[in-house]
Parts: sequence; structure tokens; C-alpha cells
Amino acid sequence: MITALRGMKDMLQDRSKLYEYIVKTCEDVAKNYGYTQIKTPHLEETALFKRSVGESSDIVGKEMYQFTDKGNNDVCLRPEGTAGVVRAYIEAKLDRAGGVYRWFYHGSMFRYERPQKGRLREFHQFGVECFGEASVYEDASIILMISEILKRLDIKATLKINSLGDVSSMASYKEKLVKFLDANESEICDDCLRRKELNPIRTLDCKNEKCQEIYQNAPLMIENLSKEAADDFDKLKKILDENNIGYEVDPKLVRGLDYYCKTAFEFISNEIGSQSAVAGGGRYDRLVEYLGGKASYGVGFAIGIERIMEILSSRDIKNERNGVYICALDEQNLDFVYSLGTKMRDKFKVEISYEAKKLQKHLQIADNKGAKIFLCIGENERANSQIWYKNLDNKTEKTINLNELEKELDNE
Repeated sequence: MITALRGMKDMLQDRSKLYEYIVKTCEDVAKNYGYTQIKTPHLEETALFKRSVGESSDIVGKEMYQFTDKGNNDVCLRPEGTAGVVRAYIEAKLDRAGGVYRWFYHGSMFRYERPQKGRLREFHQFGVECFGEASVYEDASIILMISEILKRLDIKATLKINSLGDVSSMASYKEKLVKFLDANESEICDDCLRRKELNPIRTLDCKNEKCQEIYQNAPLMIENLSKEAADDFDKLKKILDENNIGYEVDPKLVRGLDYYCKTAFEFISNEIGSQSAVAGGGRYDRLVEYLGGKASYGVGFAIGIERIMEILSSRDIKNERNGVYICALDEQNLDFVYSLGTKMRDKFKVEISYEAKKLQKHLQIADNKGAKIFLCIGENERANSQIWYKNLDNKTEKTINLNELEKELDNE
């Protein structure tokens, strides 16, 4: 028997329905903030991620699904969503057209890492990206957007924020950090030694316990901000305070990718065991230029859908009934029921039973399928141009004339 690859899982009916619910919730909120959908390919040139995500990242160093295709092109399955959206932005010459562009997306991402709870080799994200907007108000807006999404999903999470500074503050900070790392290079891990040469700030994201102990005494970016970066960070905190969004300033929070600057944030939940980030993002004003475009402002976030699903699937969530189940009690009415149900599909979600069964059996099937309205025709109903009608939510039932059926369904 052929099975799914390790770390890649099917979404059958219940999980697929949960995925759809989460994505729709995210889309509804994003649209309220003026974002529209963008779709980008799953497969991109490997160079896109090496240039955007950065050679120092574990994604590029260890985790990409990379291969040479039949045309001898070096390609990989996308490990994250931002780089592909930036590539599309540049390719469409929108970086040179000017204006502000706000997009959301969702779909599969791929990383070759050890599968574990809430982390798969094929996983799914919902993300947003905004280009051309320099104001910290947009940084605040995307944080408020995530907060609203989590509120609608009834998920509790702690917001952690930090500032990664701008170009001027980053230069002076890196110099201090490298001096600190040089003084401790005999104690830090090999990954951190590699990161020190490629992108020193990423050493602070190391998960090695010994390294984390050493980095307790490392210089902090937040203490080396330029006036502009400090003013933006103060403004961000003020906006969050005014909107009653609780947060913790975490001076050691760094995003796992190389292109972030100024605002960085994560939403942390402890609803799936140990604390895990369910969403994160920030500002990346240098990324468009890194990828060959005209220098443009950028800010965005991504939500890990599997982690949200893990939280919600552990709860006893009552699914709302919806749709119509229509059936016949005898063989001679199957054609009529099929014809009627097909016409109803112009306006309503309809499940048609292709078999004649006893009433209780039909009711049991409709109940299991989560239908809201149960419709049934037998000999008497057909003779009188009527149909038996039951609302499975409130249990009301009645016999109605067929010419009144559409009006009755409209009123439900």
C-alpha cells in the first residue's frame, strides 16, 4: 500500500472543514483592513530564497526541498510565503508604479525538518504583505488584525514585540554584538559561529541552552536604536495601549529571517503544550531592494494554520448546521426528488438521497451530515403537491406546498 510521505498529511472532511473555517475567518478580517488575495506558485527558483531568507538561516542551510528539474533549473518548493509575494510585486513592476499594495494569501509551505506535533514538512500558512507604506500605523494595523483573528477564533495568546532598528542603528549594534561573540567564541555552538560571519543578529535566535545562557549578557538592539527607530517603537506601543492590546517587550526577540527591520513581533500560545508561536511578522523595508526591485517599504505576518488547528481540534466545538437534505420514501418519487433538488442548488446547498428509505433512516443520515433542513416526499405528499419539512435545529416540522418551498427556505 502506498501511503502519504512522512510529515505530509491528508485533510479529510473534519480537518478540511476546520481549515476552511480558519482561513475564512482570517480572510474576513484581512478584507476589513483593505487587503485582497494574491496567489503565487508553490515552486520558485532556489535563488529567490537564498537571497531573501538568507544563507545564515536554517531554512536555507538545512530545510529547503531543493532539486534540479528536467530543464536543469535549480528550484525548490516554497519554505515561506513572503519572498514569492515580493517577487510577484517586482515582476509586475509595481515597485516602480508607486502606491500602496495590500495582499493576503494562504496555502502550503514546505520544509524538510523532523516532523513533530504542530510542525509538518508540508504545512499551511495564512499571511499578509503590505508594500509602499512606511508608517508605523500599518505595523500596528497588522498586529490589530492578528489580534482580531485570534479573538474570533477564541484563542488566547501573548503578544511579544521588539524593534530591530533601522540601517544606522543596525550597523552600530552589529559591531558591538560581534565583539561580544568574539569574546565568547570558544563557548558558542558551531551554528552560531557560522551565523556570526553571515548575520550576527541571528545568533540570538539560537535554541542551544548553553548559547542562550551566554546571550543573557549580550548587548541589546533596543538599547542601540536610532532616534527614528526609537520614535517608531514608542508610537507602536502607544497605539497598542490605546487599542487595549496587551504586550510584552522582548529585547531578545528576533525574526528567523534576515530581511526584517524595526518592528518584530510574535503571538505566543501555550494551548498546545509548551509555548509556541502561532503568528509572527514585522517590517522588512530592505527586502524588495535585495531582490532587485526599487527600494520599497514592506511589512507583513504569517499565521501557522496547523498550530491553530491543533488548538481548535482539542476543543468540543459545536458545528453549526447548514444546507438541505432532500429524500423520497419510495422508488417512484426518486426522479422527482432528484429533479427538485437539482433546481434548488441554484440557490441552496442541497444533498440529494438517491435511495428510497424509511423516514427514521433518512432523518438519521441528515442528522449525521449536519443538515439544517430536512425535506421528504412520499406518496401522499406527491399526490397533494406538498413536501414534509423539518428544521433539524429547532425541531419544528410541517407539511408545506411545493410552490411555497423556496420562500420557506429563504426565511430560514
